[in-house]
Amino acid sequence: MIKKSSNNNTYVQIYIGLLVMVISLIISISIGRYPISIKEIAKIVLGKEVSELTQRVFLTLRLPRTLMALLAGAGLSISGSVYQTIFKNPLATPDIIGISSGANLGAAVAIGLLSGRPITVAILAFIGGLLAVFGALGLTRITKNIGVTTFILAGIVIGSISQGLIMLIKFTADPERQLASIEYWSMGSLASVTDSKLLSILPFFLLGIMGLYLLRWKINILSLSDQEGSSLGIRVNRIRISVIISATLVVASVVSVTGLISFIGLIGPHIARIITKKNDFNTAILGGISGAIIIIIADTLARSLSSSEIPISILTTFIGAPFLAYLMRKIR
Repeated sequence: MIKKSSNNNTYVQIYIGLLVMVISLIISISIGRYPISIKEIAKIVLGKEVSELTQRVFLTLRLPRTLMALLAGAGLSISGSVYQTIFKNPLATPDIIGISSGANLGAAVAIGLLSGRPITVAILAFIGGLLAVFGALGLTRITKNIGVTTFILAGIVIGSISQGLIMLIKFTADPERQLASIEYWSMGSLASVTDSKLLSILPFFLLGIMGLYLLRWKINILSLSDQEGSSLGIRVNRIRISVIISATLVVASVVSVTGLISFIGLIGPHIARIITKKNDFNTAILGGISGAIIIIIADTLARSLSSSEIPISILTTFIGAPFLAYLMRKIR
């Protein structure tokens, strides 16, 4: 009875989170250099006639960008929650096994060694994130003891190699164009989001989310020790690799378009755990909603506070760092 009441509370919290997220979506779409009123948004949704410029701004600029912010916040936060659970580390982030470093390397190669076109950067960043994780998974095979620590150490190795190669590319890059572009990409931005980019990464994003959803009960088991998981009848290493690959698809598809976004994979899950006092997949969903709200708000501020757009990681860092300090004080 108590468990059922607790689940009902979580569902209520999720519904409230969804309501706040929808409100933040509407506000984000309406705010900008060309403001769109809520009445005009309602007319577009209902198929009524509005000015051609308003419709173009809504469909080609605001809607794809805001939806990408939603996907980015939700995907990074859910993946962060999963990593924190399976690696038994409350400070684990999507970079723990080298995804972000690999994506950053792929983007650096595209900018510093190839054409640097946005589509090339996105493709190579996506491939770089996947290759980094598969490289880390390959490294775990050289030891007989395949546990949590082995995965983390493999991620550190791959991340260090990626960072070394990135520094080498930066050293040889043109300081006026390529170096600045590499640095800007690593700070994250939704300025280059288009409907075609959003649709191109959507299948990979949904495939990864679907994989995590199907494995949701086994993810909770992975929070136990490997011996306890094996005694419950699951193949711990195989399930852990499947979860990692699913989360990697989500993170790589997001960062290939947005660049690196700091702290969201860390603070989204913790906000949800503070609210629900639990650590299950419903809490991960609430964490995804929390992350989406934060990214939507941060992106709205990024294009509104200044005449030139502010990289989104600057704003998420100013949100995330104080929150992390709060957590440090809370757990003493």
